Amino acid sequence: MRSTDLIRFARDAATGNPLRASLLVLAMAIGVGAVVVLTALGDGARRYVMDEFSSLGSNLVIVLPGRTETGGFSPGGAVTNTPRDLTVDDAKALLRAHAVTQVAPLAVGTSEISVGGRLREVIVAGTTAEYLSLRRMALAQGRFLAAGDWNHGAAEVVIGANVRRELFGNNPALGQLVRVGDRRVRVVGILAASGQGLGMNSDELVMVPVSLAQAMFNSNTLFRILVEANSRGAIDAAKTQVADIIKARHDGELDVTVITQQAVLSTFDRLLGTLTLGVAGIAAISLAVAGILVMNVMLVSVTQRTAEIGLLKALGATGGRIRMVFLTEAAMLSLTGAVVGYLLGQLGAAVIRQLYPTFPAYAPDWAVLAGLGTALVTGVIFGVLPARRAARLDPVQALSRR
Repeated sequence: MRSTDLIRFARDAATGNPLRASLLVLAMAIGVGAVVVLTALGDGARRYVMDEFSSLGSNLVIVLPGRTETGGFSPGGAVTNTPRDLTVDDAKALLRAHAVTQVAPLAVGTSEISVGGRLREVIVAGTTAEYLSLRRMALAQGRFLAAGDWNHGAAEVVIGANVRRELFGNNPALGQLVRVGDRRVRVVGILAASGQGLGMNSDELVMVPVSLAQAMFNSNTLFRILVEANSRGAIDAAKTQVADIIKARHDGELDVTVITQQAVLSTFDRLLGTLTLGVAGIAAISLAVAGILVMNVMLVSVTQRTAEIGLLKALGATGGRIRMVFLTEAAMLSLTGAVVGYLLGQLGAAVIRQLYPTFPAYAPDWAVLAGLGTALVTGVIFGVLPARRAARLDPVQALSRR
């Protein structure tokens, strides 16, 4: 039996029983589809987190009040429970570091903003003019906070897109006076809509000079200090210099946590990469179940085709050729199921991306190849037992259906 005849024979045998073939294809398709969708979710989560942290800006070093080694850092508790305040003067001092390009202090709290009888609660972020470029944020209208003395900011505010829409509707917002907490400030800018990210939603944000925010909250403590290094290669040097300056200012005690953007990204990359591998392994279990189904159905097929096997042997087909017939049939069915599962998985990932446009639900190439390869290998491996059983049939007994 030539190879082309063998393939044609296996194809005809696979399609000769549509119900059996459909069950095998469906089983494999479910397994491969699960691998594609779940790895798309896992890797999509990894990409989403990486993109969100990258959007914070490049070459970032972040200074947080308090030390994490003794029990973790809590943003809510950092304001009142740290041994020493992280102040605007500390932020100014960081500009002396040679590896630092710019610094932006950040004070955060909640308050109310009102105008024309409309009132809503907002997150108020006190910062400086450097924050816009450091965070790579964009303005829809107007300008950002004016540069100047960090300790004496003007009575001005930049509002998020949602705040602008809810307070002013179709009316112009620039130049209008609003009340933030107990302070009257003028709207000088509107942030471009950017949606929800890690941390604060800029569309719901109200930004004022850091000195004004500290006066509103009656606190000198900063939520954090954002520092931009000269280059990616200078991040480690900037981190060291920042820690040394803070330590010198705080009486020789390093009572802050200094982290780099790259360290955060690497941690999340490892965690979510492991998660993706885990869900891929869980999904692959369904491929093993599909392989068992292949074996069971092929064993039934051997029983149903006993006379056919006996005839092939009587015509001179060797045991090896009989094995190849059944293995080829199992491989065809498994490969078909794998391709169908791949298409279904890609369709499922596309639906997720459609429902959640900001979530990059794309299955990694390695997962797709592993799913297709595992399906094919599983089908062939579990097809070995039925193939060997068929090859060992005695032709006389097979023809007599004994």
